[in-house]
This record gives sequence, C-alpha cells and structure tokens, in this order.
Amino acid sequence: MKGKSYTKELKEEVLREVKEVGNVSLVSRRHGLSKSTIFTWIRNSKDKDEIKIKPGRKALVEGEKELENELTEVTKENDHLKKLLGEKDLEIAILRDLIKKSNPQLRKK
Repeated sequence: MKGKSYTKELKEEVLREVKEVGNVSLVSRRHGLSKSTIFTWIRNSKDKDEIKIKPGRKALVEGEKELENELTEVTKENDHLKKLLGEKDLEIAILRDLIKKSNPQLRKK
C-alpha cells in the first residue's frame, strides 16, 4: 500500500518552517503530518545540512542527568564550605572572648 503523496510546495513550506522553528514536533502537529514523514523529507532534501533540529526529549533527559550529577557535586561542595565557614566563625568568636577576658580594658569598647 502506497502512502499519501504531497505537493512539492507543501514539502518546501514544511522544510522551511522546520528550518526556522527547529522543532519537527511542532511543525508536524501544525500541518497534521507525522514526524517520520518530515524527517524523511529532511533526509531527502538538498539542503539538509542547513536544517538544524533541536534535540528531542531523550537527549534532554540525558542532559538533565548530567546537570543533576553536577548539581549534586556542587551541593556537596557547598555544604562542606558552609561547615568550614561555621567552624571559622566559631573559632573567631572563641578568640574574641579570650581576648576580652585576658584584656579587661577591651570590654569597655
């Protein structure tokens, strides 16, 4: 069974729109075409190198995993630095108390 045949003008219009938008899913929904049909047209197109397509959901999920790993690392480092800062603040407070106790004239200031 042979599929539908589309006019050359429609194919050119769809490919031009994909080139502008960069999202095959949006264009396919707008024109009521399947994504695989549009990808076939892109593959058979003369200027297929000029058509840039945004990454699909799977690629975004992989990117999200990388971002999540990086976020975890940064969060651990941030917690470590907060702990160090807290220890330094405590050390400074203790040293100030010691200075005040050993030098009573500093209490008046």
